[in-house]
This record gives sequence, structure tokens and C-alpha cells, in this order.
Amino acid sequence: MRTVDFQDDAVRLIDQTRLPHELGFVERRTVGDVADAIRRMVVRGAPAIGVAAAFGLALGASEYEGEDSAQLLAHLDRAAAELRATRPTAVNLAWAVDRSMRTAQEIVEGASGRNGGTIERVRAELLALAQRMADEDVAVNRRMGVLGAQLVPQQARILTHCNTGALACVDYGTAHGVIRAAVEAGKGVHVFVDETRPFLQGARLTTWELRQEGIPHTLITDSMAGHFISRGQVDLAMVGADRVAANGDVANKIGTYTLAVVCKENRVPFYVVAPTSSIDLSLSSGADIPIEERPPEEVTHLAGQPIAPPGVNAAHPAFDVTPARYVTAIVTERGILRPPYEASLRTAAKGPAEELLVRA
Repeated sequence: MRTVDFQDDAVRLIDQTRLPHELGFVERRTVGDVADAIRRMVVRGAPAIGVAAAFGLALGASEYEGEDSAQLLAHLDRAAAELRATRPTAVNLAWAVDRSMRTAQEIVEGASGRNGGTIERVRAELLALAQRMADEDVAVNRRMGVLGAQLVPQQARILTHCNTGALACVDYGTAHGVIRAAVEAGKGVHVFVDETRPFLQGARLTTWELRQEGIPHTLITDSMAGHFISRGQVDLAMVGADRVAANGDVANKIGTYTLAVVCKENRVPFYVVAPTSSIDLSLSSGADIPIEERPPEEVTHLAGQPIAPPGVNAAHPAFDVTPARYVTAIVTERGILRPPYEASLRTAAKGPAEELLVRA
């Protein structure tokens, strides 16, 4: 069961806003509807929204009713801009959209000596590319799981933040995928799950996945993490990433920076698990990563009910940046990266995406 799929001319998504109470699906048939689903976090997680956006752009090509290929590109440019604007921090989204746009442009402009291209071919190729991205994501996650499981000792007590499981990807998971792979390799683990305020991805989604998989876990509030770490009850922390800058600074769900600092203070390894599509070598440091600001109502309300006085000011930066000096290692599908990250990230980022499916 995939978080993101394409069936009957529609993008089929697990509606993550209804979990853990109900496992339900929604179908989105226009690029605007896909953008809305990403914006409202019906689908979330950097790898998942990247693939969803690729399918959304394929829908955008199908929506075009004209016969001019240049006008089709202009139509896709507008659709791409709408998709990119939904979640600005996660670079996977822009990576997937840009990859799709390059494919469309190459067809129209006559790549490899061909003159022009047809609208039907653009439509078919964009859909096929999105499907390849979905398959690549699963393979990449499984590869990271195998590599990252080497970092997990027997009877490990692992602290997680946000949701990095199958729900955050097409399937299997990033940091959560490492935990799954460790269990599949016969290692005993116990997972401490940060609830991850204010959207509660840990409480709602990670615990739901762990229960499905039969992996022992304990839900804690975000503010309890320091307590358990300082008392020696956590062996390692493992998180995902929405963007990794060239120097190894990592943008991830708000609260990650605090967790990394506490781990450093208590000499607990802090691992980041992220595909190379999350690496952004164009940004020299995390200071340049755009941080999404979400509606303050997500802080002042819980499950639609107010938890603060009317009219109170609230802020909701959805992500923070963890400096590279707090990151013990970064697990990618191309290996476990260590400092100096400027060199290891650049090496890992090389190579066409198509190689990943074969290697995994």
C-alpha cells in the first residue's frame, strides 16, 4: 500500500489528516487539487510530496487542451510554480518538479537531435517519469534502511521526531525505514516517539505505523526528550530531513535542533537519514534555507478546538535548522556520510537518479 499512487487518471493519496482514527484515501484529478493536498498536509513528508508533485505535473499536462507545444510548456511552467509554492522548505518537491520540467522541455525542444515533440508524448513521458520516481523512492528507502541498520546496536533505544515512515514517503520510510530494517535484521529496538507539536505527526502517524509493524514504542511529549536522554535511556536519535545544505546543516521539522543540542550535550549519536534528492548543494549553509511559516491556528488550536485565549499571538515556523556540528552522520542511499560534509555530500550527490533504482 503506497502513500502516493496513480490510479484511474487520478493521484491517489492516503489522507494523513484522518489518521490514526481512520485509514482513508482521496483522489486528486487536477494539478490545483494536488497542490491543495500538499499545502493542507493531506500528503506530507519530503519524499512523498515530491512524488505527489510529479504526478500533479503529469495531471497538468493532461489538463492542457491546446495543440501548441510551446503553450503547453507555458501551461506547465504555471503549474510547476503553483506546486513549488506549496511547501518551500522541502527541496525534494522542487527537485521532482524541476526534473519533470526538464523532461518536458527536452521533448518539446527536440532532445538528442529530434525535432520538436508531441503533446501526447509529453503527457506519457511525464506520467512514466512520476511512476519511476515513485519506484525509485521505495528502492532508495530500502537501500538507506540496509545501510543505516549498521548504526543500530542490539536492543537499541531510539528517539525519533516527526514522522519518517512509509507515510512520509511512497513506502518504507527514511529514518523509520532504518528502524524497520534493523528489526528485519533481527535486532531488538524500542522507539521513543516525540509527539511533534503542533501537528502531532509523531503521536498521530509514527505510533500508528509502529503499531502496524509490531515494533515496541513509547510516546512522549517533545519536552520530555531531554529527560530521557540525560538519564541514559536513549542510545541514539534518528531523524529525517527536508533539506541538507552543502555544509551539512539540516532543515527538519521544528524541534529537531533542540533535540540535536541535547544529544550533543549528553554524547548521544544524532543521525540524519535522507535521500540524495534532499541535498541542496546550491545553498552554502542552513542560513539560506527558506523556512515555511504555517498558520498560527495550528498552534492555538488542537483538533479544531482552541487551546489558547482568543486573539493570542502565535507563531508556527514549520522547520528549524540543525548545524552540521551536531550531526553525527548522514545516511543516504549512496553511503553513510561523515564530516567534513562539504566533501562527502558533494560526492554522494553525484550520479543520475536512474542509477539509484538499480543499486538499491
